[in-house]
Amino acid sequence: MTDTTPTQRVAELISDHRIAMLTTRNEEGRLAAHPLTVQESEFDGDLWFLVSKSSTFASDLRHDAHAGISLSSGSSWVSLSGEAQLVEDPAKVHELWSSMDEAWFPQGVDDPDLGLLKFTAESAEYWDSPGGKIAAAFSLVKAKLTGERYQGENETVELP
Repeated sequence: MTDTTPTQRVAELISDHRIAMLTTRNEEGRLAAHPLTVQESEFDGDLWFLVSKSSTFASDLRHDAHAGISLSSGSSWVSLSGEAQLVEDPAKVHELWSSMDEAWFPQGVDDPDLGLLKFTAESAEYWDSPGGKIAAAFSLVKAKLTGERYQGENETVELP
């Protein structure tokens, strides 16, 4: 196995995740989670999303840029902590745009409500059950039968 940096390990784990939950804090201090589609498959510390500028979480981020991202699959879970901001970058919007995005933005890439959200991760915590769902299920049963603690990979890392 090749040694990987913490950012590379997090990138490996989230590479197949398409849906993320963005957690923001509103003006009343309440936490709220919002599902978003991950727009880039390569993770370098930033995640990009095409979003509605008029969404409640866009308003939340104007009040408090601190946010969290959660991603989950059948065998791995990643929690990112960092800051999110709406940015103006028409070239990046065009780079990320796909015809599937028309479901949310029927006016296309020039929809006036179409915004670009950049999430910059400061830290991550991940849990992984190597081998996928079947191996994870086997390991859980084995732990139950032997009385030994379930062994998965869990790390907290600071990201550059």
